[in-house]
Amino acid sequence: MTDGNSKPSLFSRLRKLVMGDARSISDPGIFHKLSLIAFFAWVGLGADGLTSSCYGPEEAFLALGRHTHLSIFVALGTVITIFVISASYHQIIELFPTGGGGYLVASKLISPSVGMVAGSALLIDYLLTITLSVASGADALFSFLPAFMHPYKLPVAVGGVCLLIILNLRGVKESVLPLVPIFLLFILTHAFAIIYTVASQAGNIPVLVNATATEIGASNSELGIAGMVFLILRAYSMGAGTFTGIEAVSNGMSILREPKVQTAKRTMNYMATSLALVVAGLMVSYLLFGVQHVRGKTLNAVLFDTMTAGWGTAGVIFVLVTLLSEAVLLFVAAQTGFLGGPAILANMALDRWAPGRFASLNDRLVTQNGILIMGIGSIVLMIYSGGSVKFLVILYSINVFVTFSLSQLGMVRHWWQSRSKVSRWFKKLMINGIGLVLTSFILVTVVVLKFNEGGWITIFITGSLVFLSVVIRRHYNKTRKLLRRLNGLVEVAEAEMKNIEVKQGNGEKSAAVIPCNPKDKTAVLFVNGFTGTGLHTLFNIVRLFQGIYKNFVFVQIGLVDSGVFKGTEELSALRAHIQKDCERYVEYMRAHGRYAESVTSISVDIIEETVQLAPKILERFPNAIFFAGQLVFPEDTFFTRWLHNYSAFAIQRRFYHRGIPIVILPIRV
Repeated sequence: MTDGNSKPSLFSRLRKLVMGDARSISDPGIFHKLSLIAFFAWVGLGADGLTSSCYGPEEAFLALGRHTHLSIFVALGTVITIFVISASYHQIIELFPTGGGGYLVASKLISPSVGMVAGSALLIDYLLTITLSVASGADALFSFLPAFMHPYKLPVAVGGVCLLIILNLRGVKESVLPLVPIFLLFILTHAFAIIYTVASQAGNIPVLVNATATEIGASNSELGIAGMVFLILRAYSMGAGTFTGIEAVSNGMSILREPKVQTAKRTMNYMATSLALVVAGLMVSYLLFGVQHVRGKTLNAVLFDTMTAGWGTAGVIFVLVTLLSEAVLLFVAAQTGFLGGPAILANMALDRWAPGRFASLNDRLVTQNGILIMGIGSIVLMIYSGGSVKFLVILYSINVFVTFSLSQLGMVRHWWQSRSKVSRWFKKLMINGIGLVLTSFILVTVVVLKFNEGGWITIFITGSLVFLSVVIRRHYNKTRKLLRRLNGLVEVAEAEMKNIEVKQGNGEKSAAVIPCNPKDKTAVLFVNGFTGTGLHTLFNIVRLFQGIYKNFVFVQIGLVDSGVFKGTEELSALRAHIQKDCERYVEYMRAHGRYAESVTSISVDIIEETVQLAPKILERFPNAIFFAGQLVFPEDTFFTRWLHNYSAFAIQRRFYHRGIPIVILPIRV
């Protein structure tokens, strides 16, 4: 906090060093500076999907047991599923160009309550994405280090989450740019490995085809058609982690460069194509080199060791670099959770399923509270699980298919209801319909397979979050009903103005100019719209200080939150709206013979903006007293303090340090 000409505090200087300078919402190019082109969005949002190739294909391959040649069908099914889900999300992006993903789709196309369930499921999925990605990265990193250093693995994992928190608090672009070299290294090394495998083993492909046909016949004799199909479907479901992260683009539309829909589609194409090629390429490579499970090693590590067996030192270096790129990219994959989680939480906050503070932006124009809660939650889960990847994998990949299934169901419902208005509706319905069948099948299978192993924990945590969201929504609804009693004051004020206008003749307002003496006693009132709460405070000032105040200044600061910070049009609309609201107060007081004027502004931090405006108002009106209203609930609990901002008290504390007089008047609800 700074005061006048005093130097910034140590905390302020340290915060600036870590997070960088504040950004201005008045900068006409701010949205261009903060947004990501498709390539950078692919890095920030696609890492989660690509890193699933480090464990998804392996899980599916090992689930086949001795019948590894059936992995061809699993790979084919996986590739088809990737492109089906991608195509279905193309349609979601077109229908919801402002973002929101599965949460918004389910909310708008099914019901708000179903949307809340989808959002809660996705929040837990993103939390697990952060924790599992960092824990897996730590595992992979420490596999290169001597055993005596392994006790430090958990602290390093926690430190990794803390580093990602800091990067994301600085801004989206700042958090993505340092990750580009790592991402490209992963792509290049794995693409080379797959291409080299196919090229070097090209002569064995006919042998592989014959062996696969023989194996299918043997599997059919041993298991029967039904048993073989069941085994393939089980392996396909066990590799379900491969599909996580595909939905991230539709959730992160707000960070994409204009035109957002085209950028999102291009990003989605990059993600789907790269993921399909890497996953299918690795599974085919396992077959071509006859890779077998080796204790203490991933199948990818075994593949790369086998592939470079005759390369000498160059082979050792290639394997080391490739596996190191996997390890570091696993850390990078956590970025998807930090981009998607706060965005979902902000949307839920705007719809009152979560505390309103999670829609707020900091001076770097990021959802600071959402980033912090995701990071802190991940650290708690990391410590609780001891950074155990085995435990976290069991919890993972259930929730994302809840959101997948609900969003696909919503889209199917939409196309059916709009079939008479939308061209090619049947094709669109079929794309989402196939997506619904595939994602629902995977959801049911994964829940059944993982429930007793610990999957019930994920379901329990998600259910608890759903319950908490319902409680929060009910509280906000109850508060709105209580405040509705004050709405009558608006009708009273408007009726008074009309009566005065009628008396002044022919329904026209008086053109008389009310003189202003800046040295007269002045009441400066902070308002938030022309509402019953603002009028309640104004009427109390008039009643309690009869005739003392000759001048009235109405101050309204429009809050720029994640719901507004989408484009210059939204910011302009907010400015116009608050100006109109303030002018209604001015008109009311002038109609009663008092001088009045308004001061408006928009900001991401109402308290800081208030502190900046107050000295300017005092320069003009030296005998001013500031007033603010504050809601008083029947019961003042931690819960009510958590859900409401109590900004009047925060302004009061800041004003007291500057010697600025302020009176807070209670508004009982």
